Amino acid sequence: MQVIENLKVKEKVYIEKLENGLKIMVIPKENMQKKYIIWGTNFGSIDNTFILPGEKEATKIPDGVAHFLEHKMFEQRNGTNSLDTLSNIGVDANAYTTNDHTAYLYEATDNFYEALDEFMDYVQNPYYTDENVEKEKGIIGQEIKMYDDNGEWEAYRNALKNMYENHPIAIKIEGDIDSISKIDKETLYKCYNNFYNPSNMTMVICGDFKPEEIVNEIKKRLIPKEKIGEIQRIYPKIEKGVNKKETQVQMEVSNPLFVIAFKDPIYSEEEKLVELEQNKVKRHIAIEIILYMLLGRSSNLYKTLYEQGILLNQPDLSYEFSKHYGYIMISGQSKDPKKISEGLKNEIQKLKEDGINEETFSRIKKKIYGDYVTEYNNIEEIAMMFLADSFKGINSLDYIEEYNFVTVEYAKQVLDEIFSTDNMTISIVNPKK
Repeated sequence: MQVIENLKVKEKVYIEKLENGLKIMVIPKENMQKKYIIWGTNFGSIDNTFILPGEKEATKIPDGVAHFLEHKMFEQRNGTNSLDTLSNIGVDANAYTTNDHTAYLYEATDNFYEALDEFMDYVQNPYYTDENVEKEKGIIGQEIKMYDDNGEWEAYRNALKNMYENHPIAIKIEGDIDSISKIDKETLYKCYNNFYNPSNMTMVICGDFKPEEIVNEIKKRLIPKEKIGEIQRIYPKIEKGVNKKETQVQMEVSNPLFVIAFKDPIYSEEEKLVELEQNKVKRHIAIEIILYMLLGRSSNLYKTLYEQGILLNQPDLSYEFSKHYGYIMISGQSKDPKKISEGLKNEIQKLKEDGINEETFSRIKKKIYGDYVTEYNNIEEIAMMFLADSFKGINSLDYIEEYNFVTVEYAKQVLDEIFSTDNMTISIVNPKK
């Protein structure tokens, strides 16, 4: 068992790769009453075209299959639903699908091992019939309509479509009514049997555990499965620049909603992808620092826009990335989103011309480091972070180490690369008149 320790946050991660390919990560937290487990597969909404091991032809599946699979995993042959079973023993269970992975999880104070029996049973034993697949289409159809009526979701989706013309990152995670109508049990079993193979999965466990003991408990409950070869995922080449500079729609919202996005251009330049692989964490930290300098709560632009009543709340600032795409999103509510966009452009230009203030840079860098350290107080955040980072090829503890290597000079390089009008788009949802 591999052990990775970070003395700065006083954390150890125990990693074991089983013969069937399953990666298990254990983060012990002594004297913690809650226990948390999350089991994920590297299969998300963007994985809709691929070549399976042993096949030569590409398989194209309808949009929304990964999310559909997540919904269907809880239904058992005996007519029970595993979410209800876990809830009845006082265990809080859930699941979610993202662009690049699907995860099943639960948190427990008591009955952890009783819950583990049910948890590992339903994730390893899919049950799809023509009837239950058709029934689920109606349930997911209602969910799709609910998302379609959500202004924040619409602003986010339109920002993605503005950045990416052909990449599946721009499709809805849940698919649409037309795409889910094409899903059948054969498609679900085909995707399950390949993407839910242990060699494509990672499990993270956090709580008061002895690593060897909990890994042995996991092994006892694993159904023997042969490790399969690599699934060749097919994604279109990412174009330089954005697809559309602006999108505006009207919906039932009280105030205008906005998402200002920057597409990371490095994913369009194949010769730079090797460099990116070595600097993913460092790049992420630099982008976070720049975002806080531009529009964080202590920034001049935020104070000005807030005092003028243009910005109604502290905007969300994020950088989302994987091995295949990367983008920045700034989202919030505003009386005049265009003024925020213009103010941001001016602030970026000013930062490029005047240079990055070292004192401000150092202060924000320390704040971000503090945020990283604080995350280790929450077992849910720890487990979800380690799972998501694992599928990106990152060990989460790297953020604590790479922090020291983010310099003003490196941040200036990232500022020049990403924060330009060529990579910028805005999505606005206005109230209906």
